[in-house]
Amino acid sequence: MRTTALLVVAVTLAGCTAAPETSSLTTPPPPPPTTPSVSRMDFPPRPRALPLDDVDPCAVLTADQRTSLSLDNPPSAYLEPSFGNAKACTIRGTKSGNVARLALVLVSGADVWLSENAQVDYTVSTIEGFPAITVRTPDVHDVCNVEIDVAEGQFLDVMFRDGGNSTAVQQDHLCLGAQRVAEAAMASLLQKR
Repeated sequence: MRTTALLVVAVTLAGCTAAPETSSLTTPPPPPPTTPSVSRMDFPPRPRALPLDDVDPCAVLTADQRTSLSLDNPPSAYLEPSFGNAKACTIRGTKSGNVARLALVLVSGADVWLSENAQVDYTVSTIEGFPAITVRTPDVHDVCNVEIDVAEGQFLDVMFRDGGNSTAVQQDHLCLGAQRVAEAAMASLLQKR
């Protein structure tokens, strides 16, 4: 009986005690602000389709364009497996130490880079009126890509990277290089088609 009385008193007292005050140390932090994502709906429309099916990636940039971009080695063609065996071309600059790569991606639209699954930092702009995405991969500082949406399910991938310079090239500089190569490539493609 005595045990029962103690239990009743303990339960009664527990019900009467005030809840602990919340403080900034005990309350969970607010959820992080959501960053607006760019969806296909927000992607600028293409002025027209510029299919890459029959394009030679090593013939996109003219010899004069390659010279003005400090890409003085002969272009080298290959297939890029990470883009569904896309036809690709690498051009190295002996003096600049930088390398440009053009890949003609026919298995996906450029909007694939807007997905959360891509796990990249990007900015959207236009080149020659075509939607373009400048892509930076977190923790990879020696490369920058510009992806140009040229046709339904197709994009031109322009990569610009440090080719092993004695002093590392800043990523902002590499992104400017990728932008310049992308602008030259688009001007050339539009002139030829």
